[in-house]
Amino acid sequence: MNFVKMQGTGNDYIYLDCRAGLPNELPALARRLSDRHFGVGGDGLICICPSRSADVAMRMFNADGSEGEMCGNGIRCLGKYVYEAGIVPRTRLTVETRSGIKTLELHLDGERVTEVTVDMGVPKVDLPRTLCIRGTPYQITQVDMGNPHAVLFQEGIEGLDLSRIGPDFECHPSFPHRTNTEFVTVLAWDRLQMRVWERGSGETLACGTGACAALAAAASDGRTGREAVVQLRGGDLRLRWAEDGHIYLTGPAVTVCKGVYEDGTD
Repeated sequence: MNFVKMQGTGNDYIYLDCRAGLPNELPALARRLSDRHFGVGGDGLICICPSRSADVAMRMFNADGSEGEMCGNGIRCLGKYVYEAGIVPRTRLTVETRSGIKTLELHLDGERVTEVTVDMGVPKVDLPRTLCIRGTPYQITQVDMGNPHAVLFQEGIEGLDLSRIGPDFECHPSFPHRTNTEFVTVLAWDRLQMRVWERGSGETLACGTGACAALAAAASDGRTGREAVVQLRGGDLRLRWAEDGHIYLTGPAVTVCKGVYEDGTD
């Protein structure tokens, strides 16, 4: 099975060209491929599929095999993949996802895609509320970016033990379909620092939809303006919440390696 591994600000995925058909048992395959010791290693699996309503379709699976609606870092790398492979030879393209069709603008250095801007859509921001985790109250803001997010603001996020508290947020009874959780510090009017616990993958180095959720929550609460750099462990993402209500996300897309996967079952 031929694969390409790509990363956007450290959020890494294994890509399969599935335009001719999907492999069997995708959730199990995603778990095997994502394993960093016995597989390729990554935060999940992304399949490039045909679409009747867009240039291509994207299906993404988290490291635990659960299927996600959308991935901001993953879709940027998909844009790079399909352009450089000649599948969609245009710098403006559309991608069908489970949270709707997304439009991408590719930024080139020669013939190589270095950055991608994605129209991430219109966020739905709830009013802040209190959530109790292990007896400690946290004020969270729920944001729908086509997938669910819980954003909380606090200082000292580098000292948080996300492996301990992350699962409690993800699987809290308030979130029947589980949630992604963003831990955010406001550094300036136009800069946020963020760590993320991703639903189905644990702590990752970056989350594109999570960065959008963080900006939407911060700007709605008057903590920042509508444009900001979100500083993540894997690098920076640039965001703009435009007057049309859409958030536009810009960040890098990098090819790590290409190879052939053998599942070792024969």
